[in-house]
Amino acid sequence: MYDYVERYGPVKVWAATVLVLAVGIAAAAMAFPQQVYRDLIWQYYWGPVVADAHGWGCIDWAGGQELHCTEAAQEGVATGPTAAPGYTFVSYAGYIPTLVLFLVGIVFVIQRLEIERYRAGFYALFPFMLFGGALRVVEDANVAAFRDTGELAIELPWSGFLISPLIYFLVFLITLVAVVISVWLDRRGTVSGYEYPLAAIGTGLLAVTVGYLGYVAAVHEYATFYPWLLLTTLVGATIATAITWVVVDRFFPSVNRGTAYMGIIVIWAHAVDGVANVIGLDWAVAFGHDQNLVPKHPVNEWIVETTGSVLPADVVAVTGEAWPFLIVKLIAPVIVLWIFNEEVFEESPQYTYLLLITVVAVGLGPGTRDMLRATFGV
Repeated sequence: MYDYVERYGPVKVWAATVLVLAVGIAAAAMAFPQQVYRDLIWQYYWGPVVADAHGWGCIDWAGGQELHCTEAAQEGVATGPTAAPGYTFVSYAGYIPTLVLFLVGIVFVIQRLEIERYRAGFYALFPFMLFGGALRVVEDANVAAFRDTGELAIELPWSGFLISPLIYFLVFLITLVAVVISVWLDRRGTVSGYEYPLAAIGTGLLAVTVGYLGYVAAVHEYATFYPWLLLTTLVGATIATAITWVVVDRFFPSVNRGTAYMGIIVIWAHAVDGVANVIGLDWAVAFGHDQNLVPKHPVNEWIVETTGSVLPADVVAVTGEAWPFLIVKLIAPVIVLWIFNEEVFEESPQYTYLLLITVVAVGLGPGTRDMLRATFGV
């Protein structure tokens, strides 16, 4: 392998690897549809996406009809295999190598573009992280539409690209295209810096996505707009970030030396996730919801269950069960900032900024989704 990389270059070897894998998987699926497509690709990769798109906990192959497990059993066509939303060890075995290949491709593109002003790019990419979470709520609204009307507002397979993990690749590709366009405008001298069109594109995508959710809430009964919930989440996250930043800056100033003011965005991204979960899981009814939301992630669920089992019921009635999640989401980014010190930025700025962007996206993507899901009642 090393000889091939030396002879043809890493980019050509990467492209050839992706092409061979794609063609090989497609050929195997056509040659062995039952063993490869049904029992592997459908059961562990596409079936969970279809189940998630309908809000089903289980889906049956049913001879290719893809029915809810209960419906398939009632109609006597439950033929298996079955699939459920979420990840398995088998799906991880496919997604992780795919993600690695994808990230390697992104690094090659960044190198090709010869981007140098990484810090400006970090700030310009901020709207894209909000956009990713908002786009996922479009699929939550799609599920709400299916539950209310029996039909998907956005049909499969298109809605599948709004579901994890496919949505990550979709947002990555959209962002990558925006970066290429922005750098091209900068090189032509149309703009004074690539970060300006990049931020504008991200802001525009975010505005369109949130505007669509607002339209859904205004027109359809299955969605409702809760403005005070949105405002409280944003204000609460900002206050929590300010307190955390002041404490760190005063008592542990070395933590911020590498990231500087980028650290505020890192903390705020995870604070949004923490506050959104606390409000949605414990206090949604106080803002007009019929019931509090349920945890969507295993960590949230574990924290809620642990708090409820450890604290007395009269204490939980006052504090709620989700508040420790906010503490975790404030401590975790501070640890990350401590790791990203000045030496890390000096030794490998390209990869450091890419990792820091990923850290923000990991917090702000789910946080934006939780916040907007509660805001629009879907």
